Amino acid sequence: MKAYVWPVDGTPPPTTTPSRWRRFVERHLPSVVIYLMVATLVAIVLYPHMVVTVPSGQVGVLWKRFGGGTVLDPRKLKSEGFNLILPWNRVFLYDLRLQSFTEPYNAISSDGVSLTATVIVRFRLQRDAVPVLHQAIGPNYEQVLVQPGIGSLTRQVIAEYTAEQAYSTARQEIQDKIRNLVEERLSEKMMEHAGEEEGEESYRVSMSTIFILYDVLVTGIELPAAIVAAINRKTEQYYIAEEYKFRVEREKRESERKKIEAEGIRDFQQIVSQGISESYLRWRGIEATLQLSQSTNAKTVIIGNGKDGLPIILGNGGAPAPPAGSTTPDGNDNKERTTAASPAVPLEKTAAALATPAEKIPPASSSTSSGTSPEKSHSLWPISLSDIETYLTQMLLPTERKTEPLSSQPSQ
Repeated sequence: MKAYVWPVDGTPPPTTTPSRWRRFVERHLPSVVIYLMVATLVAIVLYPHMVVTVPSGQVGVLWKRFGGGTVLDPRKLKSEGFNLILPWNRVFLYDLRLQSFTEPYNAISSDGVSLTATVIVRFRLQRDAVPVLHQAIGPNYEQVLVQPGIGSLTRQVIAEYTAEQAYSTARQEIQDKIRNLVEERLSEKMMEHAGEEEGEESYRVSMSTIFILYDVLVTGIELPAAIVAAINRKTEQYYIAEEYKFRVEREKRESERKKIEAEGIRDFQQIVSQGISESYLRWRGIEATLQLSQSTNAKTVIIGNGKDGLPIILGNGGAPAPPAGSTTPDGNDNKERTTAASPAVPLEKTAAALATPAEKIPPASSSTSSGTSPEKSHSLWPISLSDIETYLTQMLLPTERKTEPLSSQPSQ
């Protein structure tokens, strides 16, 4: 019981009444708190069933538990982002981006060889056809529809080729055929549904409008090891045979080249031989003799009356001069020979030999005694270019010019 304090004068204390809002809060606060706690608990429990987040590149198909099942209207598909649904409904997500799968398929070639073909398929789903795909096949459409169909067509195509063709040359052709057959099969197959109940939707959709096929790639053909070794040996022998063909063709071309070259040399010799005479060759020999005599190399010049009347130039003075009538083993007269060795014969004897005509040069046995020489040799060393030209002119001029006295020749 609440106690009130009375004043001393006996008058009662003033009474204060609470406000309406305070009375309402005091009266309903416990029930409001209880309701909020219950609502929070319900929201926490139902949140996963009422809120759906659709990731990027995907779409959601709504399925109503009390509204006829799958919603086939493409306009009612759940787009990317945050979406609210009733807790008793469900949303199934489908990926609209480019998808691919790799699957090995066992096949038999036309010659009875068992092989394994690895195939990669890349495809994409059409957005408006996703509700039909969900109702007719479901989320596992890849294992139910795509992989078995690709495998069947792959075996059908590989059965048209031998193991060697599938392993080496016909892989691209096999790949193109599989792609064409898959596109034809997608355009032929239909997904149909007839509405039996009132209000149920019916449809008839081609599978080519559901799947967009990008590529069918054959990445590998695996054969038994013995078959692969046999194919490799056959290929090796083929290229060896091609190599021999190339060699034969090369030798034929080389033969033709040599024939053309020989014909050119023959024509050249025929043309040149018509313009070359004995006097021209002798003049060329005189020019060569003069050029050799002007060189700084040590040499021995023997003026003789050989077959062509040209002097003999020896680079090695210690080697004996060949006789005037001797010939080389190849049948040609030895007229010119040059070496880099220094002469071993004294220069005075060389000049004396040059001053004496070839007909009057004494034999080698009589060169040791000076008293037995038929004619007295006189020294012309050092010899000049004019002396060599004089001797060459005397040898090449007619016989009557050679009988002129030697007094006309310059001597030193």
